[in-house]
Amino acid sequence: MTYDQQKRILDLVIASVLTVIFLPIWVIVPLLILLDSSGPIIFTHRRVGKNGRTIYLYKFRSMVEDADEILHKRDKKLLKEFKKGDWKLKNDPRITRLGRILRALTIDEFPQLFNVFKGEMSMVGPRAYVARELEEQQHKYPETKKLVIDILSVKPGITGPWQTSGRNELPFSTRAKMDAEYARHRSIWHDILILLRTPKAMISKW
Repeated sequence: MTYDQQKRILDLVIASVLTVIFLPIWVIVPLLILLDSSGPIIFTHRRVGKNGRTIYLYKFRSMVEDADEILHKRDKKLLKEFKKGDWKLKNDPRITRLGRILRALTIDEFPQLFNVFKGEMSMVGPRAYVARELEEQQHKYPETKKLVIDILSVKPGITGPWQTSGRNELPFSTRAKMDAEYARHRSIWHDILILLRTPKAMISKW
């Protein structure tokens, strides 16, 4: 059995188990989102998948409605801060009260299990990057262009090497090196090790 076949079986087994274990979340969280703020329960975000193919990543909505439009069209100061922080905001004003809790507990990521079922994502893999981010970050860090080719040779993952590294404030150049290294030397045992490290990484965010 090839690595890709083993990985697909692992993805389906883990995603199925997690869907059942966390069944109450699929009922409670949507209700809380509806009570907390206006807007859809599930947020879909365009990302870059394997071989550069566009995928739509699912998340429980943790931001106000039209969060992307606010960032990229309405608030130039916020956008400048966002890009200066390597496409991250420490205190993002667009995040809702409930959203901060969902993000702290990584619950907002749960709907990505459906991306796994669809075969667009894996449980373990590089981060699913935004196309605009990849373009601008490669311009900022020219040395990452070759790394991005390796990163896009595999499916993005819900968890991965940099998410479990314990170093969440990494610049793009370092994250790209970690993701590219994973893509070059991937193995089923490495995937299992990352999965085992993930709960500790989630708890460390609290």
